[in-house]
Amino acid sequence: MDTNKHEVRKPFCTSCDSYDYLKFISITAMAFFLLACRSETQVTFDPVKLAQIDEAIEQAIAVEKTPGGIFWLEQKGERYVKAYGNMSLEPKVLATRIDAIYDAASITKIVATTTAMMLLFEQGKIEVDAPVSNYLDGFENGGKENITIKQLMTHTSGLRPVLPNTIEIDGVETDWRGYATAIAIAKSEKMQQEPGTKFVYSDINFILLGEIIQQVSGQQLQDYTREKIFHPLRMKDTGYLPSPILINRIAPTKWVDGKMLRGTANNPICRKTGGVHGHAGIFTTAADLARFARMILNKGELEGIRLLKPETVELMTSIQTPESMNELRGLGWDISTSYTNQRGTIFPIGGFGHTGFIGTSLWIDPFSETFVIVMCNRVHPDGTGDVLELRRQLGTLAAEAIKGFDFEGISGSK
Repeated sequence: MDTNKHEVRKPFCTSCDSYDYLKFISITAMAFFLLACRSETQVTFDPVKLAQIDEAIEQAIAVEKTPGGIFWLEQKGERYVKAYGNMSLEPKVLATRIDAIYDAASITKIVATTTAMMLLFEQGKIEVDAPVSNYLDGFENGGKENITIKQLMTHTSGLRPVLPNTIEIDGVETDWRGYATAIAIAKSEKMQQEPGTKFVYSDINFILLGEIIQQVSGQQLQDYTREKIFHPLRMKDTGYLPSPILINRIAPTKWVDGKMLRGTANNPICRKTGGVHGHAGIFTTAADLARFARMILNKGELEGIRLLKPETVELMTSIQTPESMNELRGLGWDISTSYTNQRGTIFPIGGFGHTGFIGTSLWIDPFSETFVIVMCNRVHPDGTGDVLELRRQLGTLAAEAIKGFDFEGISGSK
């Protein structure tokens, strides 16, 4: 059976002429739509660079770095958006659709957790320089009483990168499950170095932040983020635990225990604990992530809805790590570290973004009022894909595609 061929079903109509007419109208409308999109992008963006973007993505697909994906470049309302390849290869081939829903992985850290923390900060319920132990009982043990909220958000807490997969019970290493157990393990973590002295990217930091949001807000993390962030911004396809009715739009990740993950978070801690955490777990679309990026670029406001104050956006997207560190982080946001490959080589330091393990990435350049989104499931189907170099290429080509903007004139651009 040829999986690339699809049966064309006629509408419930006994007249073939009616069907042919509807088909003609649909094709004509699509042709005009594609022509309009092409001419719009060529006005703002360099068509040669857009062609190179297409080529880079198609080449990555050809060598099995990713099965497909979506690229979204937007500057001051003008955009270039395109879907490539397939969103599924196994158990069946499905072409990438522009409204595909992807496992956002660590994009959760900025879109959900950081934003929620800053909302609580604006309400006076959280102080970023306050000790974590002010909000979490039992965290102060083991000398952790001096770790602050800011240090969790900048990955300078001194904690390990990830929770262990097993714990020792009566001298036996045992698998564990359950959200409460995850929080208990995270609270009992021992410092690996003094807080504020070293940047170590850590999921544990954001697992703790997710619990703090629940404790301070009095709501479950999935409910708070939906009501306070996703619903106001009309990010209609974003959230934890996607509904089964969306399954046909969800890009699968990889085989686990003989089952293809689809609509279940790829992150192993999420899978062990119900799917809702501060470090990972949300699913989203390119269009929804674009709405979020526009809100950030517009200093906290989108289409008349103010989510955050301008000074709050400035706070979380500016450098918050100690001056002695070469790694530059905002509150939740990456500015310039070893993880910042999606910035490419031209966008200047001073922008900000984040990546996700599955392949998703976001970069926002406030100088040119540009953002670049890459949505893909590079781990599909067997976990071996790799888009690190592709992200770097796309970041560079995106900056080169913007006509008439002098990045070299910006201080710190290299």
